[in-house]
Amino acid sequence: MVDEKEKKKNIYEIDKCPECGSSQLVRDYERGELVCSNCGLVIDDSYIDEGPEWRAFDSEQSESRARTGSPMTYTIHDKGLSTDISWKNKDSYGKSIPTRNRAQLYRLRKWQKRIKVSNAAERNLSQALQELERMASNLSIPNDVRETAAVIYRKAVKQNMIRGRSIEGVVAGSIYAACRITNVPRTLDEIASVTRVKKKEIGRTYRIMARYLKLNILPSKPDDYVNRFCSKLRLSMEARKRAEEILKMAVDNDLTSGKGPTGVAAAAIYIASLITGERRTQRAIAEVAGVTEVTIRNRYKELTEKLNLTIVE
Repeated sequence: MVDEKEKKKNIYEIDKCPECGSSQLVRDYERGELVCSNCGLVIDDSYIDEGPEWRAFDSEQSESRARTGSPMTYTIHDKGLSTDISWKNKDSYGKSIPTRNRAQLYRLRKWQKRIKVSNAAERNLSQALQELERMASNLSIPNDVRETAAVIYRKAVKQNMIRGRSIEGVVAGSIYAACRITNVPRTLDEIASVTRVKKKEIGRTYRIMARYLKLNILPSKPDDYVNRFCSKLRLSMEARKRAEEILKMAVDNDLTSGKGPTGVAAAAIYIASLITGERRTQRAIAEVAGVTEVTIRNRYKELTEKLNLTIVE
């Protein structure tokens, strides 16, 4: 009996055929055999099938029968590890639930929602993450940035930074910090436009969070904004490349230090649009970049004079 157990234990460690020494072994799960493809020796005839107990005949069926659930996410207060009772009045076989049992199912749904949030701290986190999801959707922020913002907010909760501050303000600060960390920059004006918190308050909260949570955030660069601004202005790839070239020249000549990155990016895009013949007005660019026309004119004058650019308007 001991020898049989030892044999079963060692059968999974076999990587060569004991007859011919070949390492070309085939595991036939349908027959439960371990076979050498070189000499045909059946090394074991009771091999255990570790695959799923069901069959799938197309990719859609395979995905629907997967054993794993959705991945863990920080954007949900319980990290997505809890379950939900479906709103459909159907059982696991797809059959409709009898009318006499629907009242009971309604009560189960109600209590299941209640027990998911057990205390005030979880309720606060749930509300904050819902607000984060709303703001991120309005700003068209990708999922990785949302995850980073949720992690930053959770750290702020642990450091007790929520006390005395509005949930919206801390969420807005977390999103702004996450955008800066992941190089998907959004201006304070853009974030303030999707919340009731003022731009000044968001900036103050962000600075406090960066200091206390020790967030290593580099200053945003003008070229981080070029692609997004050009997309909104419907400029061609040639205009984008020309704007990036102008910004590179500006950095090499130390013309960007101490200047707002959005203003410099807007001026470079304005110059590029004139050079490529895809003229956009200063007002249109100012609205997209969230700066004033005066700022664009000042940066435009500095860039054209210091870089010796000849512009035909």
